[in-house]
Amino acid sequence: MRTETIIKVPLFIGGKFVESANGKTFENCNPATNEVIAYVAEASAEDVDRAARAARAAFESGVWSNLPAGEKSRTLRQIADVLEAHKDELARLESIDTGKPIREALAGDIPRAIGYFRIFADYITTRGTEYFPMDGQALNYVLREPLGVVGLINPWNFPLMTLCSKLAPALAAGNTVVAKPAEWTPMTAARLAELIGETSLPAGVFNLVQGFGPAAAGEAITTHPEVNAISFTGETSTGQAIMAAASRTLKRISFELGGKGATVVFADAKLDGAVDVAGRAAFRNQGQVCTAGSRILVDASIHDMFLDALVAWAKAIRIGDPLDPQTEMGSLVHPEHRARVESYLEFARSTGVRIVCGGRTPAGAPSSNFLEPTVIAETNANARLCQEEIFGPVVTVTPFKSEDEAVAIHNGTKYGLASTVCSSDISRAHRVAARLQTGTVWINSWSIRDPRVPFGGYKSSGIGREGGLYSLDFFTEVKTVCVKI
Repeated sequence: MRTETIIKVPLFIGGKFVESANGKTFENCNPATNEVIAYVAEASAEDVDRAARAARAAFESGVWSNLPAGEKSRTLRQIADVLEAHKDELARLESIDTGKPIREALAGDIPRAIGYFRIFADYITTRGTEYFPMDGQALNYVLREPLGVVGLINPWNFPLMTLCSKLAPALAAGNTVVAKPAEWTPMTAARLAELIGETSLPAGVFNLVQGFGPAAAGEAITTHPEVNAISFTGETSTGQAIMAAASRTLKRISFELGGKGATVVFADAKLDGAVDVAGRAAFRNQGQVCTAGSRILVDASIHDMFLDALVAWAKAIRIGDPLDPQTEMGSLVHPEHRARVESYLEFARSTGVRIVCGGRTPAGAPSSNFLEPTVIAETNANARLCQEEIFGPVVTVTPFKSEDEAVAIHNGTKYGLASTVCSSDISRAHRVAARLQTGTVWINSWSIRDPRVPFGGYKSSGIGREGGLYSLDFFTEVKTVCVKI
């Protein structure tokens, strides 16, 4: 493990880096070592007010919102290009900030973050609008205009990628932004602010505040009268609190919340392929993925064979230094989160649930935030371990006896974000996919994500959809103009 130099992370308001108004800071640690790597300016309500007013002033000036689409597109491409030029640095920052393997950051997180700016740069120069003629009486056409100031509140599991997935369409639509990264993972957002300063994006269009949620920066964003909309990714309980706070000023909201996704494996599935899909869905990013397949539902006729193969797959995962390119599983993001995941394992042990493999800190791990990939055999689909979002490298395996039972078990949670169907019978795969109450269904695959398609969840997994034109719809006001002929 390598020790990082401790740095200071300021706020970014009105195009300038500034300290918090009260001078407060908080520690940011590398979860792989628990070493302090930064002291971060802790934003208060006063700082959020400064950021929101800077964003409002920039919006009202028209310095960004009134720019022609071609000029906005060029600036979004500049942002993509400068991120591309620093992709290795950003991947390293993401790895030391989150504990994820650098190979994942290099292969997935950073390229996706860059791609969002290029995709929305294309959208705003190529998309048209709707028109509706009325039998020679009138012509209606639709205008989409920016909302104003939008608040972007982001999670800690994919910090830069998720921020960029919101920021790119928000800017493309002509809005100005106040963003807040998760307090556990502030580093890449701060670096993004620095890199944006190298582009032609006008001062005040992008503002970044660091800090906490309740009674702090997060809550101040959700209640500020100058903020017109909130896009939030995170826990369901936090989404409920934001929804209540945002209702006071009737803000528009878009939420991508928790999940308890399932990989549904039918007897006709190719075993090796299904094990690989289920393993990646369960353990990628240490299981800290909202779309994780944290439940595996397996046809009873192949349950034992599948379980043995999955255990072998899990035991072969290389756990180690997140900065080692060979590492396949790093550390959990924070000691507090590690304790939360451990509480579920203690519950399993205390109730006699069978932990087939894993569930311990690996020997020689440099911090207690590491956890072995854990497979639990749980026959009761209604049990706590199969119903609550654990958000760690923990997966339950439950048998089913029929297609109808598999669908019923799948739909029997309060969540509905994403799941997978593994089957060699394509008719069955399509049929089952249509019956699952979830926002995304993968067939014989997992986490293939086209940023143009809608993404969001059923039930307690969210409100609304983002991605492609769905994001632009969220970040714009729609106006109808009717011209009498």
